[in-house]
Amino acid sequence: MAIKITITSTKGGVGKTTLTANLAGLLADLGQRVLAVDADIQPTLSSFYHIQSRAPAGLMALISEARTEGVISTSTIPGLDIVLSDDPGGALQNWILHQPDGRVRLRHLLSGLDDAYDIILIDTQGAVGPLQDAAVLAADLLLSPIPPEILSAREFARGTLGMLHRLQPMAFLGAPVGPLKGVIYRMDHTRDARMIARELRQESYAPSRGAIDILDTIVPSTVAYREAATHRMPVHRWEARRSGPTASALDTMTQLVHELFPHLSDLTPSWGSEKPSIPHDKEGHS
Repeated sequence: MAIKITITSTKGGVGKTTLTANLAGLLADLGQRVLAVDADIQPTLSSFYHIQSRAPAGLMALISEARTEGVISTSTIPGLDIVLSDDPGGALQNWILHQPDGRVRLRHLLSGLDDAYDIILIDTQGAVGPLQDAAVLAADLLLSPIPPEILSAREFARGTLGMLHRLQPMAFLGAPVGPLKGVIYRMDHTRDARMIARELRQESYAPSRGAIDILDTIVPSTVAYREAATHRMPVHRWEARRSGPTASALDTMTQLVHELFPHLSDLTPSWGSEKPSIPHDKEGHS
């Protein structure tokens, strides 16, 4: 069965899409068959990587028409396919809301792709709603990036954990909420960031006690992640090596993959220090 992970947070701008894209790129380069699902009405993930072959439809048809044919596009990264977001007006939210099986349909549809993929990653919008509910309920595991700043930490405790508590009764419909893991994301070297990160890890952090596991991996705030996104390539390819005390993007993302997927811990990618040439899509755009 494909492992399904939804990257979620009720706060926007915390790095969900960048984290989803970089995980997808590294997993594909490790030989995994990866499907990324852009479940955000703002199609940022859909344009993160170059598209090799664009499917005639995307997320709207996948959910509303309950079909998996003609909705999966292929990227220029071997092994990485994408279900593109094609609902800029947000009509799918209302459709899910008024269907008896709306919130659990994506879970059952993705189970039909178990033989085609090893890992399915679902990106979500930074707002509570039926589409985010459907993405959360489709997952075996939830991953939430948490920037170590006070507003993000408070919103995580209030919004994200509150959303999961609200969805717990969906287990009676065959869609239990998966375990939640948090990753401290865009960590800088300020004293305030270190203090908040420490509080997130403490067992006495009451809102998350027993509800979340904060991962050991910390994703630093470095320019490499922005540069890689600008050039539409996985950050582990962009920064395979780095001088100084901060780990390279390759080392950081590899550690994160190994922590999330222990069965892949024997797979260690190796790329040179030279930045690869920037690829072009079929139309010749960089």
